[in-house]
Formats: sequence, structure tokens, C-alpha cells
Amino acid sequence: MKVLMISANNFEDSELLVPYYRLKEENIEVDIASMKKGIISGKHKYEINANKELNEINPSDYKALILPGGKAPEKIRHEEKAQEIAKAFFKDNKLVAAICHGPQILITANLMKGKHATSYKSVADELKKAEAFYEDKEVVIDGNLITSRSPEDLPAFMREIMKHLKNN
Repeated sequence: MKVLMISANNFEDSELLVPYYRLKEENIEVDIASMKKGIISGKHKYEINANKELNEINPSDYKALILPGGKAPEKIRHEEKAQEIAKAFFKDNKLVAAICHGPQILITANLMKGKHATSYKSVADELKKAEAFYEDKEVVIDGNLITSRSPEDLPAFMREIMKHLKNN
């Protein structure tokens, strides 16, 4: 099983690292894609290797997509390839999990209309404008979409991701 994470510099450190290592704990292969390969740094200066470029990604190779938050989604959301990847996961009814500012990528890809979701509070208005049903809860599940608000919600976020991966 392989999971894809998409991020860039200024990611929220725990929102990328906790899912990454939790998945690795279960022997799940994780690729991190960004605009270019190489080291990306979090807001709190943790670093991780983006081992794939967005243009190298074939969504059919992956079972799930995870979109960590921080300031990275604001950069990534304007990358056409990131939008295409997100659309492919939705089209194939695969798991998409986004936390904090991660839903911004889905908003820009026009994927949130009619979806129940949550996000960091500063993204709530964007979700509503995208015609999503915003819920201020630690985790919101809408079919194959899992969303959470912030690092404090990581236990619930990861619990639901792991449950989904084991049951599907």
C-alpha cells in the first residue's frame, strides 16, 4: 500500500510528520511530493525529504492522499498538477485527508461543493464560499473525505485515516 502526501516549505510540522511516521509504523509506503524534489522545511524548522515532484505522480499508484496544513497549501493550491492529482483521487473515490489549511488545495480544485468538512478557522469562510458545509469539529468524515482543524486534532484525524485504510 502506498500513500501520497503533498506539501512544500512552511508546512505545519506536526501535521506532516505525525501522519508520515504513523503510516511508516504500519509499514505503509509514503511518498512526499512537492514542486521539486529535495528537503522541505516546516514552520518550526523540521525538515523532510520530498522524494517526488508533483509532475512525477500517477494517482493510480496510491491508495490515499494526505494534505497537511501550515502555509504550504497556499503555495501548492495554485499548482495545476496538485489540483489534477486531487481531482483524480476524488474521481476514483480514494481517501483524501486534509488538515488545517490543507483543504485550500481542494477548494481551488473545485472539489468541495456539497461536502461536509472542517479546517483551520481562517479557512472556514473559504470552505463556505466553495459551498461546503463547514463543521467546527475535531474530525469530519464525508464519504472518502476526512478533514480536521489543527495539530490538536491529530489523534482523531489519524484514528479515522487508519480506520479507513484498514477497512477499504
